[in-house]
Amino acid sequence: MQDKIALFGQTLSQIQEIVKELGLPKFTANQITDWLYKKNISSIEEMSNLSKKSREILSEKYFYGIVDYLQVQESVDGTKKYLFPTKTGHFIETAMIPDFKKERHTVCVSTQKGCKMNCLFCATGKQGWQGDLSTGEILNQFKNIPEYTDMTNIVYMGMGEPLDNVDAVLNSLEILTSDYGFAWSPKRITVSSIGVIPGMRRFLLESNAHLAISLHSPFEEERKEIMPVQKAFPLSKVLEEIRSFDFGKQRRISFEYIVFNGLNDSMEHAEELSNILKGINCRINLIRFHEIPDVDLQTTNEERLVDFQQYLMKKGLTTTIRASRGEDIFAACGLLSTKEHLKKK
Repeated sequence: MQDKIALFGQTLSQIQEIVKELGLPKFTANQITDWLYKKNISSIEEMSNLSKKSREILSEKYFYGIVDYLQVQESVDGTKKYLFPTKTGHFIETAMIPDFKKERHTVCVSTQKGCKMNCLFCATGKQGWQGDLSTGEILNQFKNIPEYTDMTNIVYMGMGEPLDNVDAVLNSLEILTSDYGFAWSPKRITVSSIGVIPGMRRFLLESNAHLAISLHSPFEEERKEIMPVQKAFPLSKVLEEIRSFDFGKQRRISFEYIVFNGLNDSMEHAEELSNILKGINCRINLIRFHEIPDVDLQTTNEERLVDFQQYLMKKGLTTTIRASRGEDIFAACGLLSTKEHLKKK
């Protein structure tokens, strides 16, 4: 399999090129995508409506491309974290987050092996960057967990910066939402970014999924201290780009805000946050910090967190406090894969 190319993760147009290159009948492309994204198979040989000769030709250069997870950890609250291998020998994490009250089950997928962005509070950034995931490796995290058929939502909030791997992310969104693929509504998908403007611009123009921006401080100099991306793509420019785009009624913009004790949890921060987001129809998600090794940051206390939320709501900003999930199973992104990465060294 090392020298063969995975079919899973190829878009319809890419499959059509493969079929043309191999001299197979034109209609074979639709048959292949139907097997890849609508049926449960594990090999090209199981594509029974392709002729035996077509399957043999296809198998010379290609293979199906689904990869099993290596291990799973389950939290007392039902959250599960899956560890997947990649073709380069690195590890990525996928979280399955159930909400039985709302009958909402979310899968959180990774888009890179490690991350270039090196945000102070993120365990994944401590690994450095080992490469982008392919479209198939992104979709494999969704398709190849036991709860696959129960999933109601997908968030691109795992390891890596999705819009730093924008080609693979956009291809995965096409396959997820197209009739030939998984036929999901884009309203069930959210892509998170720290504000990589070129990728964000393409994402907004070429997809209809929701956007979440990791903000974490409304003050530009302070944000630079915890998020180095601020130097290349200042928050003011990110917000300018967002204000210039018409999201319409079906598409949501939200802002993620991890609330750190003594760093960004003052009423001055809440006031400035309301100022810079004024006029943007958005939701703010306040997030408790999950501590990671060798980082001297702590989450804010509950009273201050609620006060912060109440101030923003009085200013007319829809603001929620995200429930902490999976704290007993390396909840912060990157901790489980970092552990495996170190064991391998």
